[in-house]
Amino acid sequence: MFPIRDHNPSERTPFVTYAILIANILVFLYQWSLASDEQASAAFLYHWALFPAAVTEGGEVHALLSHMFLHAGFMHLAGNMLFLWIFGDNLEDQMGHAGFLIFYLACGIAAAFGQILPDPGSTIPMVGASGAIAGVMGGYLLLFPRARVDILIIFIIFFRVFSIPAFVMLGLWFAFQIMGGLGHSTEAGGVAYWAHAAGFAAGLALTLPLWARRGAGGWWRATHGRPPHAELQYNPANIPTVRRRK
Repeated sequence: MFPIRDHNPSERTPFVTYAILIANILVFLYQWSLASDEQASAAFLYHWALFPAAVTEGGEVHALLSHMFLHAGFMHLAGNMLFLWIFGDNLEDQMGHAGFLIFYLACGIAAAFGQILPDPGSTIPMVGASGAIAGVMGGYLLLFPRARVDILIIFIIFFRVFSIPAFVMLGLWFAFQIMGGLGHSTEAGGVAYWAHAAGFAAGLALTLPLWARRGAGGWWRATHGRPPHAELQYNPANIPTVRRRK
């Protein structure tokens, strides 16, 4: 199940979202350039990835930020950037450029602690923007729970696009992280489920003040949980590039 777009255009150009996308891509290209030099690649990972033990025992606090710009492979990068592309512009639209940047980084730091706290002595590195982007998803869920999101369902040879409310897609995603975290040992490596869950929860919490300023429950009643402007309408077979005009 892959989200491919939402029906929620933004009014302003999401410069910060674009900058984060570009920064992640550039860092990944640099990582890729080191692939032929195993020693240099390992040194780069050692200095910039998040090792819980290095933070708790060695004070390597810079990794709380740097880890969210590194990725383990092309598909890891592509998946994260797709989610950021779909959901990031709408939160930046509501929070403003500076506010969204602070929010994004704070969610990434919260996600890092979600990985550190269960096993502060772990020497398994964590990389990726997933935790910060999970925070974006949490904030999106609070502001636009009934915004429509198109998802691509792939089941063996069956391919189809469905349009579902954001709370269904994002709620299921969060539930999967909790179930994955409960059934997965941090010592085994792999997916950082608790980092995802912590980032998502932080995104919800950090968006609460904005939601309250918009009117809290009154905001939901006025918008019915949908975007506060006309949603895009398009053929599910096509991915639109047209943005809403003022």
